Amino acid sequence: MTKVLILGAGLIGKPMALDLIADPEFQIGIADISSNALNHFQAYDIEKIQADLQDTGRVRQIVSDFDYVINAVPGFMGYKTLKTVIEAGKHAIDISFYAQDPFQLSQLAIDNQVTVICDMGVAPGMSHLLAGYSAAQLEHIHKIIIYVGGLPVIRSLPWEYKAVFSPTDVIEEYIRPARLIENGQLTVKPALSESELLDFPGIGTLEAFNSDGLRSLTQTIQAEYMVEKTLRYPGHIALIHALKQSGFFAETPIPFNNTSISPIEFTQKILFPQWKLGKGEHDLTVMRILVDGLTADGNKKEFCWDLFDRYDPVGEIHSMARTTGYAATAALRLLTSGTFSKPGLYLPEQIGEDKTNTEFILNELQKRSVVYTLTETTL
Repeated sequence: MTKVLILGAGLIGKPMALDLIADPEFQIGIADISSNALNHFQAYDIEKIQADLQDTGRVRQIVSDFDYVINAVPGFMGYKTLKTVIEAGKHAIDISFYAQDPFQLSQLAIDNQVTVICDMGVAPGMSHLLAGYSAAQLEHIHKIIIYVGGLPVIRSLPWEYKAVFSPTDVIEEYIRPARLIENGQLTVKPALSESELLDFPGIGTLEAFNSDGLRSLTQTIQAEYMVEKTLRYPGHIALIHALKQSGFFAETPIPFNNTSISPIEFTQKILFPQWKLGKGEHDLTVMRILVDGLTADGNKKEFCWDLFDRYDPVGEIHSMARTTGYAATAALRLLTSGTFSKPGLYLPEQIGEDKTNTEFILNELQKRSVVYTLTETTL
C-alpha cells in the first residue's frame, strides 16, 4: 500500500485527503499545527499528526514514514518545506505557490532521485498544464491568455466577492505587479490594469484584469503574447482601486494615537470576515485558456479550454477546493501509476506537453466531475 502524507489540513487539504482515503491503494496521513483542523478528520481512517510545519527538523521526521508527500502549506513557508521534503528523498506534489523560483530545487530533486511536480492546482496548475499541451501542438505560438476566477454564487454588496483562501493572498493579487509577455519580451504592468468585460455561459458578464499568475510560463514557453487575467463581478476593480489609492494597502506603519499600525494589516483584519467563504456558502470557479499559433504545416489554429465548476453540496466541498485539490491528487496518481516517474522537478506545462499525461489527469478530474471542455478551431 502506498503511503501519502498531506502537509496542511486547510480547506484544500480536506478534499485531497477525502479523495485519497476513498482509494484502497493509499494509506493517508495529514499534518497541521492546528488541532481544530485535524479534528475535522476524526471520523476518517487517516493518521493525524499535529506538528509545526515551519520546523524543518519536524517535517523531515514526519515525512520519513511516507512514500509521497503533497505540500499544501501556506506560500510563505512552501519553498523551505518542499526543499526539506526533497532532501528527505520523497516524491512530491506541491500546491503551496511560494514566491521563490522552483527551478532552484531542480538539481536537488535529481540528486535525491525524486519526482516533484510544482504549482499543481487549478491556476497555476491546470491552466499551465493545458497551455503546455496546446503549445506543444504548435510550431509557433502567437498568444496564450488565461482567464480565471473563483467567485461566490450569491453576490453581496459591496464586494460581491469571497474566497476560500486568505485575504492576504487575494490582496497580493491586487498589489503585486503583473508580469506578462508582449512582442516576445517580458514586461511588467500594474495589477488591475487593462480591464475588459467578457461573457461566460451560466454566469453572465465578468470583468478581467492583469494579475501576476504566469509564473513559470514566462520561462518555459515562447510566445509573442502571454498574460493571465483574474475574473471578478463587474465593479470590483473600482472598489479595489479606491482602497489602493487611499493608502489602505500601504505597508509602512502610520502613527495612530500612542502607537502605529500598518494600513495593509488593518485592511486585512477588516476584510477577512467579509471575504471569507463560510461553510455551506456556494462558490464557482470559471476558467478559459486561449492558445493560438501556427501548426507545422502553416495553418493557424486556436485551442480554447473552458472550466465551469460549482460547489459540491453533497460533499460540502467548495469549488475552488475541488478544482485545486483534485488536480493535485490526479497528479499524485500520475506518479504512483508509473505513467510519469522521471527524477527531477517539473512544472505543469512540462507535464502537459505529453498527451498521455494530459489525458490521464483530465480523466481523473472528470471522474470527480471537474470537466474541462476543449474547442479546437482552424482559422
